[in-house]
Amino acid sequence: MFVIRTIFLILIIYCNIYANIITIDDQTKSINLLKNSEVYIDKNRNFNIDNIKILDDLFNINKKDTLSFGYSPEFDVWVRFTLENNSDKKLSRIIEYNNSLSTNIEFFDPSKNYQSQKDGLLVDKIQDNLAINPIFKIEINPNERITYYLKASSHITTLIINLKLWDEESFYAKEIKHQIILSLFFGAMLILGIYNLFLYFFTRDLSYLYYVIYIFGLIIHHLMYTGIANAYFLSSNSMIIIVGLASLVVAIPIYALGLFTKSFLQTKQYPKFNRILNIFLILIPLSIIFFLFTEDFDKYRNILTMLFLVFLMIVTLYATIKKNKQAYFILFGWFIFLSSGMLMYLSSAGVFDIAQYFPYLIETSFVIEAVIFSIALANRITNLQKDKNEANQKLIIQQENETKRLSNEVSLRTSDLKTALDEKELLLKELNHRVKNNMQTIVSLIRLQSDEIKDDKLKDILLTIQNRINAMGHLHELLYQQENIAYIDVYEYFDILIEEIKDSYDTYIDIYLDIKTKLKMEHAIYCGLIINELITNSFKYAFPNKEGNIFVSLKKEKDTIFLVVKDDGIGYERENKNFSLGLTLVNTLAISQLKGKINIESKNGVLTTIQWKEDE
Repeated sequence: MFVIRTIFLILIIYCNIYANIITIDDQTKSINLLKNSEVYIDKNRNFNIDNIKILDDLFNINKKDTLSFGYSPEFDVWVRFTLENNSDKKLSRIIEYNNSLSTNIEFFDPSKNYQSQKDGLLVDKIQDNLAINPIFKIEINPNERITYYLKASSHITTLIINLKLWDEESFYAKEIKHQIILSLFFGAMLILGIYNLFLYFFTRDLSYLYYVIYIFGLIIHHLMYTGIANAYFLSSNSMIIIVGLASLVVAIPIYALGLFTKSFLQTKQYPKFNRILNIFLILIPLSIIFFLFTEDFDKYRNILTMLFLVFLMIVTLYATIKKNKQAYFILFGWFIFLSSGMLMYLSSAGVFDIAQYFPYLIETSFVIEAVIFSIALANRITNLQKDKNEANQKLIIQQENETKRLSNEVSLRTSDLKTALDEKELLLKELNHRVKNNMQTIVSLIRLQSDEIKDDKLKDILLTIQNRINAMGHLHELLYQQENIAYIDVYEYFDILIEEIKDSYDTYIDIYLDIKTKLKMEHAIYCGLIINELITNSFKYAFPNKEGNIFVSLKKEKDTIFLVVKDDGIGYERENKNFSLGLTLVNTLAISQLKGKINIESKNGVLTTIQWKEDE
């Protein structure tokens, strides 16, 4: 009875083994190996190739195209399959492990004495063909049957097993096509990233910067997800570091997308949603730090980010309901991105692998979403320019109104000031007129008093006083008559003074005026007194025979005024007290009042030069 049972078990094992033999010939292009294989899950990791190959009863027949275990770092999966060459030719084939994210894969070929051939995300490539997924090359002799073993595990990323057998020509044709499509995807994303980066430099709008970070973060993530980074750019040591930062790599594009949504939709106008958004933006960095320092909860590391994506979708939908124009553009893009993100999450969790049915759906979705968001950002420029033009137009209208208002106010103030100025000028003219009349009264009184005096010396003193008062009185008379009282017509003023002096003395002296500038009122009165003293002295002392010439010039060089009085008389004697008194007055007026300099020379007559700076 024991012998019969043993024979029966052997027959069952034999039938199981040979029921799953995969027959190939030189016409076979590709075969799914997994659904014709046997699988054993080593939960305790007790077995190696030496003991697993003699324990046939451990394996169970598998009929699935793909085995998805999700995040499963605690066990090894053994796969056994048998290939039989039914042709008369030696066949070279490639076994492709169609998942680049599994961290450790070992392949055992009996023709190579079951020597372990290692590959995977954290293993240096054993082939030089730059294939994205792990591959193993085998050779089967004519009419030969060989049983192969493969062990797979993944202690950081998800464990998804999909095995295919290819002839070399078909595999490399497929691989070239696959890598070209991925290159087009990354090229399109890179162009969109650079385009939006230039828009950021042009507009300085942070929405563009956040979106650029999202684009480049997504590119980096997908380089890892598709295996391009492992195949072309990074060594196994680098991959170990990057995989250790997996939570950061996943979170960066999503976090940037959250900042983009916050800025682009101006979520401050929705206080409740904005507060929740800010909480997410705080929790995500904290979760990244948490998952960087522990591996115990790695299978939960994407839950918060997926919830964040769902919330961003809700915020965008709410903004659309509130008729936020910016939300219309990105709502559809959000739907595509969220769908793609959920599909990637389901694939990583081992629930559903969309790539089996639509190989490039995720890449296509990302490109469409990126294009839609870029269009939304470009439309933002148009809206900003429109808002700017409207604001400029409002500003122009406001400026015009303000200009009109200010113009009316200025006109009103100007009118008031002109009225006040006219009143002041009228009062000033009236004051000058009264001063002139008062001085004329004083001169008349002096003249009357002089007529009663017989002493010639006293009469001369009164005449000198009379002329000095007249010098000031004529100035006020001119101020009363002219419109502009700031400056004096010097020629007219000096001419009146000189004629007044000439009438006071019986002489035949000629006086020549050379006036080339005007004088301020306060300077004119001092110059009038100076001219009165100098010409009076010349009349009294320079010409004994009552004949001669006097030259008076007034000119301005830059900011300096020169007053020159010259006669061709006999000169003067310093001992003459009367003459010295007049010069003392002239000296005081020139230095103390005009703040200038005076120079007197007595050669061939008397030359008096006075210079001073004209104040601004």
